[in-house]
Amino acid sequence: MIKKTCILMLTLATAISGYACDEDGKTGFLPENDLKIGVFDKSRNNMTEARFNEIIDKVDSVYASVVRSEGGRLKWARNWDDGTVNASAQRTFWGTWKVNMYGGLARHPLVTDDGFALVVCHELGHHLGGAPQTGGLFMKWASNEGQSDYFATLKCFRRVFGNDDNQEIVSKMNVPSTVQTKCEEKFTQADEVALCVRSSMVGKSLAELLGSLRGSKNVKFDTPDTKKVSKTFNAHPEAQCRLDTYFQGALCDKRVNEDVSSDDATIGTCNRSEGYNEGVRPLCWYAPQS
Repeated sequence: MIKKTCILMLTLATAISGYACDEDGKTGFLPENDLKIGVFDKSRNNMTEARFNEIIDKVDSVYASVVRSEGGRLKWARNWDDGTVNASAQRTFWGTWKVNMYGGLARHPLVTDDGFALVVCHELGHHLGGAPQTGGLFMKWASNEGQSDYFATLKCFRRVFGNDDNQEIVSKMNVPSTVQTKCEEKFTQADEVALCVRSSMVGKSLAELLGSLRGSKNVKFDTPDTKKVSKTFNAHPEAQCRLDTYFQGALCDKRVNEDVSSDDATIGTCNRSEGYNEGVRPLCWYAPQS
Protein backbone atom coordinates (compact mmCIF):
# COMPACT_ATOMS: atom_id res chain seq x y z
CA MET A 1 0.00 0.00 0.00
CA ILE A 2 2.80 2.40 0.96
CA LYS A 3 4.65 1.53 -2.24
CA LYS A 4 1.55 2.23 -4.34
CA THR A 5 1.01 5.54 -2.57
CA CYS A 6 4.60 6.60 -3.22
CA ILE A 7 4.31 5.70 -6.88
CA LEU A 8 1.07 7.64 -7.14
CA MET A 9 2.62 10.70 -5.49
CA LEU A 10 5.64 10.54 -7.79
CA THR A 11 3.43 10.21 -10.84
CA LEU A 12 1.29 13.14 -9.74
CA ALA A 13 4.31 15.31 -9.03
CA THR A 14 5.71 14.54 -12.47
CA ALA A 15 2.39 15.31 -14.13
CA ILE A 16 2.07 18.68 -12.49
CA SER A 17 5.62 19.72 -13.13
CA GLY A 18 5.89 21.69 -16.32
CA TYR A 19 8.34 22.73 -18.99
CA ALA A 20 8.18 25.63 -21.42
CA CYS A 21 9.09 26.95 -24.23
CA ASP A 22 6.04 25.63 -25.99
CA GLU A 23 2.60 24.59 -24.93
CA ASP A 24 3.54 20.92 -25.17
CA GLY A 25 6.86 21.32 -23.36
CA LYS A 26 8.75 19.55 -26.14
CA THR A 27 10.94 22.35 -27.46
CA GLY A 28 12.78 25.39 -26.20
CA PHE A 29 13.42 29.05 -27.03
CA LEU A 30 14.11 27.92 -30.58
CA PRO A 31 12.08 25.42 -32.57
CA GLU A 32 13.32 21.85 -32.24
CA ASN A 33 16.70 21.46 -33.90
CA ASP A 34 19.70 19.12 -34.01
CA LEU A 35 22.39 21.80 -33.79
CA LYS A 36 25.28 21.24 -31.42
CA ILE A 37 28.08 23.75 -30.83
CA GLY A 38 30.73 22.40 -28.53
CA VAL A 39 33.19 24.33 -26.40
CA PHE A 40 35.94 23.92 -29.01
CA ASP A 41 33.76 24.06 -32.12
CA LYS A 42 35.37 26.11 -34.90
CA SER A 43 32.09 27.92 -35.64
CA ARG A 44 31.70 29.27 -32.09
CA ASN A 45 31.63 32.98 -31.30
CA ASN A 46 33.85 34.59 -28.64
CA MET A 47 31.56 33.83 -25.68
CA THR A 48 33.45 32.56 -22.64
CA GLU A 49 32.20 30.54 -19.71
CA ALA A 50 32.94 33.48 -17.43
CA ARG A 51 30.85 35.83 -19.57
CA PHE A 52 28.09 33.20 -19.84
CA ASN A 53 27.86 33.16 -16.06
CA GLU A 54 28.21 36.93 -15.67
CA ILE A 55 25.17 37.52 -17.88
CA ILE A 56 23.07 35.01 -15.97
CA ASP A 57 24.28 36.50 -12.68
CA LYS A 58 23.27 39.99 -13.77
CA VAL A 59 19.72 38.88 -14.51
CA ASP A 60 19.62 36.84 -11.31
CA SER A 61 20.70 39.84 -9.22
CA VAL A 62 17.56 41.66 -10.34
CA TYR A 63 15.00 38.88 -10.48
CA ALA A 64 15.85 36.31 -7.77
CA SER A 65 14.11 38.49 -5.19
CA VAL A 66 11.14 39.01 -7.51
CA VAL A 67 10.69 35.25 -7.84
CA ARG A 68 10.93 34.87 -4.05
CA SER A 69 8.22 37.48 -3.63
CA GLU A 70 6.03 35.32 -5.88
CA GLY A 71 6.65 32.26 -3.73
CA GLY A 72 9.19 30.56 -5.97
CA ARG A 73 12.87 29.64 -5.80
CA LEU A 74 14.81 30.64 -8.89
CA LYS A 75 17.31 28.03 -10.04
CA TRP A 76 19.65 28.34 -13.00
CA ALA A 77 20.93 25.27 -14.84
CA ARG A 78 24.18 26.62 -16.31
CA ASN A 79 24.92 23.96 -18.90
CA TRP A 80 28.03 25.55 -20.40
CA ASP A 81 29.56 22.31 -21.67
CA ASP A 82 26.32 21.19 -23.31
CA GLY A 83 26.30 21.98 -27.03
CA THR A 84 22.51 22.24 -27.26
CA VAL A 85 21.43 25.31 -29.22
CA ASN A 86 18.34 26.12 -27.19
CA ALA A 87 17.04 27.13 -23.76
CA SER A 88 13.98 26.29 -21.68
CA ALA A 89 12.11 26.97 -18.45
CA GLN A 90 10.68 24.54 -15.94
CA ARG A 91 8.52 24.77 -12.84
CA THR A 92 8.25 21.96 -10.31
CA PHE A 93 5.60 20.92 -7.84
CA TRP A 94 7.98 21.89 -5.02
CA GLY A 95 8.20 25.55 -5.99
CA THR A 96 11.44 25.57 -7.96
CA TRP A 97 11.37 27.96 -10.92
CA LYS A 98 14.12 26.67 -13.15
CA VAL A 99 15.77 28.18 -16.22
CA ASN A 100 17.92 25.91 -18.39
CA MET A 101 20.64 27.74 -20.33
CA TYR A 102 23.02 25.94 -22.68
CA GLY A 103 26.50 26.75 -23.86
CA GLY A 104 25.66 25.71 -27.40
CA LEU A 105 23.18 28.56 -27.75
CA ALA A 106 25.57 31.04 -26.13
CA ARG A 107 28.32 30.00 -28.58
CA HIS A 108 26.20 30.30 -31.74
CA PRO A 109 27.89 32.75 -34.16
CA LEU A 110 24.71 34.84 -34.46
CA VAL A 111 24.30 35.22 -30.69
CA THR A 112 25.80 38.34 -29.12
CA ASP A 113 26.20 38.99 -25.40
CA ASP A 114 23.01 41.05 -25.50
CA GLY A 115 21.30 38.34 -27.50
CA PHE A 116 22.14 35.73 -24.91
CA ALA A 117 20.86 38.05 -22.18
CA LEU A 118 17.60 38.49 -24.06
CA VAL A 119 17.16 34.72 -24.25
CA VAL A 120 17.69 34.57 -20.48
CA CYS A 121 15.00 37.25 -20.16
CA HIS A 122 12.69 35.30 -22.47
CA GLU A 123 13.02 32.15 -20.39
CA LEU A 124 12.46 34.10 -17.19
CA GLY A 125 9.45 35.57 -18.96
CA HIS A 126 7.81 32.16 -19.01
CA HIS A 127 7.77 32.40 -15.21
CA LEU A 128 7.03 36.13 -14.79
CA GLY A 129 5.68 37.38 -18.12
CA GLY A 130 1.99 37.20 -17.26
CA ALA A 131 -0.98 36.55 -19.52
CA PRO A 132 -1.59 35.04 -21.99
CA GLN A 133 -0.41 31.80 -20.45
CA THR A 134 -0.38 28.19 -21.51
CA GLY A 135 0.35 24.85 -19.93
CA GLY A 136 -0.91 21.44 -18.99
CA LEU A 137 -4.04 20.27 -17.24
CA PHE A 138 -2.75 20.80 -13.70
CA MET A 139 -0.28 23.67 -14.08
CA LYS A 140 -1.11 26.47 -16.49
CA TRP A 141 1.76 28.64 -15.34
CA ALA A 142 3.88 29.56 -18.34
CA SER A 143 3.52 32.74 -20.35
CA ASN A 144 3.29 31.70 -23.98
CA GLU A 145 6.07 32.24 -26.52
CA GLY A 146 4.92 35.60 -27.81
CA GLN A 147 4.28 36.98 -24.34
CA SER A 148 7.71 35.83 -23.15
CA ASP A 149 9.28 37.66 -26.11
CA TYR A 150 7.24 40.76 -25.28
CA PHE A 151 8.20 40.62 -21.58
CA ALA A 152 11.86 40.25 -22.51
CA THR A 153 12.10 43.76 -23.99
CA LEU A 154 9.12 45.34 -22.21
CA LYS A 155 10.39 44.63 -18.69
CA CYS A 156 13.38 42.34 -18.22
CA PHE A 157 16.08 43.70 -20.55
CA ARG A 158 15.09 47.23 -19.68
CA ARG A 159 15.22 46.52 -15.95
CA VAL A 160 18.53 44.64 -16.03
CA PHE A 161 20.44 46.96 -18.37
CA GLY A 162 18.73 50.29 -17.71
CA ASN A 163 21.68 51.67 -15.73
CA ASP A 164 24.30 50.88 -18.38
CA ASP A 165 25.76 53.67 -20.50
CA ASN A 166 23.30 52.86 -23.25
CA GLN A 167 24.01 56.03 -25.21
CA GLU A 168 27.64 54.97 -25.57
CA ILE A 169 26.66 51.40 -26.42
CA VAL A 170 24.23 52.31 -29.21
CA SER A 171 26.59 54.95 -30.62
CA LYS A 172 28.63 52.04 -31.99
CA MET A 173 25.64 50.40 -33.68
CA ASN A 174 24.35 50.82 -37.21
CA VAL A 175 20.79 51.72 -36.21
CA PRO A 176 18.05 51.73 -38.87
CA SER A 177 16.20 55.03 -39.16
CA THR A 178 12.91 53.28 -38.38
CA VAL A 179 14.21 52.25 -34.95
CA GLN A 180 15.76 55.61 -34.12
CA THR A 181 12.69 57.56 -35.18
CA LYS A 182 10.15 55.41 -33.37
CA CYS A 183 12.20 55.30 -30.16
CA GLU A 184 12.54 59.09 -30.23
CA GLU A 185 8.79 59.42 -30.76
CA LYS A 186 8.02 57.25 -27.71
CA PHE A 187 10.64 58.50 -25.26
CA THR A 188 11.96 61.97 -24.46
CA GLN A 189 15.01 61.27 -22.29
CA ALA A 190 18.18 60.40 -24.19
CA ASP A 191 18.93 57.44 -21.92
CA GLU A 192 15.45 56.02 -22.48
CA VAL A 193 15.76 56.44 -26.24
CA ALA A 194 19.11 54.66 -26.19
CA LEU A 195 17.73 51.76 -24.13
CA CYS A 196 14.80 51.46 -26.54
CA VAL A 197 17.24 51.33 -29.45
CA ARG A 198 19.49 48.78 -27.75
CA SER A 199 16.54 46.53 -26.88
CA SER A 200 15.23 46.73 -30.43
CA MET A 201 18.59 45.91 -31.99
CA VAL A 202 19.17 42.87 -29.81
CA GLY A 203 15.70 41.70 -30.78
CA LYS A 204 16.76 41.84 -34.42
CA SER A 205 19.86 39.76 -33.78
CA LEU A 206 17.74 37.01 -32.22
CA ALA A 207 15.14 37.21 -34.97
CA GLU A 208 17.91 36.65 -37.51
CA LEU A 209 18.99 33.57 -35.56
CA LEU A 210 15.41 32.31 -35.55
CA GLY A 211 15.09 33.02 -39.24
CA SER A 212 18.31 31.18 -40.04
CA LEU A 213 16.84 28.00 -38.60
CA ARG A 214 13.78 28.35 -40.81
CA GLY A 215 15.61 29.37 -43.97
CA SER A 216 14.87 33.10 -43.79
CA LYS A 217 17.14 35.66 -42.14
CA ASN A 218 15.51 38.50 -44.09
CA VAL A 219 13.72 40.12 -41.15
CA LYS A 220 13.37 43.90 -41.04
CA PHE A 221 11.95 46.53 -38.74
CA ASP A 222 10.01 48.20 -41.55
CA THR A 223 8.38 45.03 -42.95
CA PRO A 224 6.15 43.83 -40.09
CA ASP A 225 4.23 40.58 -40.35
CA THR A 226 0.77 41.38 -41.71
CA LYS A 227 -0.88 38.16 -40.56
CA LYS A 228 -3.75 38.48 -38.07
CA VAL A 229 -4.66 35.50 -35.93
CA SER A 230 -8.24 34.88 -34.86
CA LYS A 231 -7.06 33.13 -31.70
CA THR A 232 -3.92 33.80 -29.68
CA PHE A 233 -1.12 31.54 -30.94
CA ASN A 234 0.82 29.99 -28.06
CA ALA A 235 3.72 28.31 -29.89
CA HIS A 236 6.71 29.85 -31.70
CA PRO A 237 5.74 32.67 -34.08
CA GLU A 238 7.70 33.15 -37.29
CA ALA A 239 10.94 35.13 -37.14
CA GLN A 240 9.48 38.40 -38.50
CA CYS A 241 6.60 38.19 -36.04
CA ARG A 242 9.06 37.68 -33.18
CA LEU A 243 11.12 40.68 -34.29
CA ASP A 244 7.91 42.73 -34.34
CA THR A 245 7.20 41.57 -30.78
CA TYR A 246 10.65 42.49 -29.48
CA PHE A 247 10.40 45.89 -31.19
CA GLN A 248 6.95 46.60 -29.83
CA GLY A 249 8.03 45.59 -26.32
CA ALA A 250 10.87 48.10 -26.56
CA LEU A 251 8.44 50.81 -27.71
CA CYS A 252 5.93 50.39 -24.87
CA ASP A 253 6.26 53.30 -22.46
CA LYS A 254 4.64 51.63 -19.45
CA ARG A 255 6.82 51.87 -16.35
CA VAL A 256 9.34 49.07 -16.04
CA ASN A 257 8.30 48.45 -12.43
CA GLU A 258 4.60 48.22 -13.32
CA ASP A 259 4.13 44.48 -13.01
CA VAL A 260 2.21 42.40 -15.51
CA SER A 261 -0.61 40.09 -14.43
CA SER A 262 -1.20 36.37 -14.85
CA ASP A 263 -4.95 37.00 -15.04
CA ASP A 264 -5.28 40.23 -17.02
CA ALA A 265 -3.18 40.67 -20.16
CA THR A 266 -3.79 44.44 -20.19
CA ILE A 267 -2.07 45.21 -16.88
CA GLY A 268 1.46 46.60 -17.16
CA THR A 269 1.35 46.43 -20.96
CA CYS A 270 0.45 48.73 -23.86
CA ASN A 271 -2.93 47.96 -25.41
CA ARG A 272 -4.98 49.04 -28.38
CA SER A 273 -7.98 49.40 -26.05
CA GLU A 274 -6.08 52.22 -24.32
CA GLY A 275 -5.43 54.03 -27.58
CA TYR A 276 -1.90 52.73 -28.15
CA ASN A 277 -0.76 52.19 -31.72
CA GLU A 278 2.86 51.44 -30.83
CA GLY A 279 4.22 49.20 -28.10
CA VAL A 280 1.36 46.71 -28.48
CA ARG A 281 1.59 42.97 -28.98
CA PRO A 282 1.53 42.13 -32.71
CA LEU A 283 -1.60 40.58 -34.16
CA CYS A 284 0.50 37.95 -35.93
CA TRP A 285 0.33 35.94 -32.69
CA TYR A 286 -1.89 37.90 -30.27
CA ALA A 287 -5.67 38.14 -30.47
CA PRO A 288 -6.78 40.71 -27.85
CA GLN A 289 -10.31 39.33 -27.67
CA SER A 290 -9.25 35.72 -27.04
